[in-house]
Amino acid sequence: MAKQEKAALGIDLGGTSIKFGLVAPDGSILQKASLPSLAEDGPEAVINQIKSGIRELLLGSHKIAGIGVGAPGCINAKKGTVENPPNLPGWGKVQLGKILEKEFSKDVYIENDANAAAIGEMVFGAGKELSSFIMITLGTGVGGGIILKRKIYRGESGAAGEIGHVTIDYNGPRCNCGSYGCVEAYIGNGYMTKRVASELGKHSNSKIFEFLDYDISKLSPLVISQAAEAEDEYAMSIIRDCGEKLGAALASLCNLLDVTDIVIGGGVAGFGKLLFEATLDSTKRRVLESLRPQINLFPALLQNEAGIIGASSLVFYNR
Repeated sequence: MAKQEKAALGIDLGGTSIKFGLVAPDGSILQKASLPSLAEDGPEAVINQIKSGIRELLLGSHKIAGIGVGAPGCINAKKGTVENPPNLPGWGKVQLGKILEKEFSKDVYIENDANAAAIGEMVFGAGKELSSFIMITLGTGVGGGIILKRKIYRGESGAAGEIGHVTIDYNGPRCNCGSYGCVEAYIGNGYMTKRVASELGKHSNSKIFEFLDYDISKLSPLVISQAAEAEDEYAMSIIRDCGEKLGAALASLCNLLDVTDIVIGGGVAGFGKLLFEATLDSTKRRVLESLRPQINLFPALLQNEAGIIGASSLVFYNR
């Protein structure tokens, strides 16, 4: 490959698995690998897994421009540190960037995984033509990234973009972060399925039961989505309510930042048109009137490969 065509190595660091990918400058994935994170064995075991995956991909013929890592937790991008990542016990503060640079003699870029997803959408996805946008990732939690004038906004300590912890009801349920009424405490996977499980007894005719084979332990956002696609009224009401609450948080962000383009990704975004319509309606009803006509929602384009491509985009973004 010519120098300007060097690939980037993207790493999606999760509590269960670590995904690796060689990504070309056009965003196409050239090669992939995955390893268990071994998180329960502590930081050294996880880092050794990261090194093993990198070595596997470096055995190929592609020249590498650098390594990007999307990681959970509070990230200091300048220092390359990962601090107290959830689902990675015992980490504290780890200088992951320096460790990998020393091992492989490559430029290494460490970023919060939601920020990496936002940068990935800016470089390769739905945000390619947008100057500023808010990125929302809907999954186990509600993550986010803020792009302002084609630059990621990290805040003073690297913790900006924690959109899931915008309070939409100060008397609401307790969130895992310790606060109350966070939007994540309503629409994060675990919270949502727990709510549906507690309410299903009142909706005995719901098609959700059929998709579960009457086994409540199988309940997931996918099952709720399947029932909604089959026009089950209760499932559809759950998705509309999800959009209503997400819109409440987004309206506050739009008013605060004067940003009106929103990119939505993550597994729960698979609720599709029903979710997007409810979110758009809720957001528009709550934002300042002057912003209302400018509100736009876009589905994220990177989807299942968002972690790898987002991490690799750190290399292209920082060149």
